[in-house]
Amino acid sequence: MPVQRFLQPRLLTQLATMELRARTVVEGVMSGLHRSPFRGLSVEFAEYRKYQPGDDPSRIDWKAYARSDHYYIREFEDETNLNAQIVLDASASMGFGSDGLTKWQYSGILAASLAYLLQRQSDAVGLIVLDETIRMEMQPKGTRGHLIQLIGQMEKSEPARKTRLADALHYVAGKIRRRGMVLVISDLLDDAAAVISGLQHLQFGGNDVIVFHVLDPAELRFAFEGPSLFVDPENNRVVPALADQVKAGYMTALGDFLKTYSEETGRSNIFYSLMDTSQPLDQALLSFLSRSKRLR
Repeated sequence: MPVQRFLQPRLLTQLATMELRARTVVEGVMSGLHRSPFRGLSVEFAEYRKYQPGDDPSRIDWKAYARSDHYYIREFEDETNLNAQIVLDASASMGFGSDGLTKWQYSGILAASLAYLLQRQSDAVGLIVLDETIRMEMQPKGTRGHLIQLIGQMEKSEPARKTRLADALHYVAGKIRRRGMVLVISDLLDDAAAVISGLQHLQFGGNDVIVFHVLDPAELRFAFEGPSLFVDPENNRVVPALADQVKAGYMTALGDFLKTYSEETGRSNIFYSLMDTSQPLDQALLSFLSRSKRLR
């Protein structure tokens, strides 16, 4: 599928700006949707109307213009304003990348793409960047200018400091005043039970919670051999080990870790998706579109 090539994470990082990366991802996914069985999600349009001053020019259908020499706007089905908050983990562990692409870079493109898609759907989107504290906070708005500022803030941020994800999630839950959707993007490298509690707190008031669990392929498959030094990026602790001897134990612990998140989020009706940073981003956006369709 030609679109897939443009959704490859490492290729996307070569584009000049985060906004361009996000637009490339969203336009690629939307192009695929209109040629696929996924028609019928909230991006499918139902009818046209004539363009009026103040309408978003990005919604002009240029093919209709070429046929009629008049400007028409696409009206979308089930179009309502959703209040969405993106919670982006910027702790030091997100800076890890085994093949030239870090979890932070991947998560940034994913977050920007989701924000771009939300704004395109006339939804309000906000952003909270956190590590052990709330580093930056932008309240949800639906304007194009707000989107540009939001993506710019992502672009300027860098992963640093320790993870206190659970505490930060409880803080975020206490700040949300309007029912909507909360999208958490993180490697979730914190005490799983405590994080689950924080995610459940986000649901208070009827919020729909979506979790994108972002991990590097090396973390998922333990792609290390021979004598190795493992460094904790959040406290600089160095652990020497023979990779072949510790792999089995690591994979067992990882399996338990992932199972806890998968099962506990399922019990709480929290949407959970494990993301491998070597994989294209289309599935994440399709999952989001399907979930947001049910919320509307």
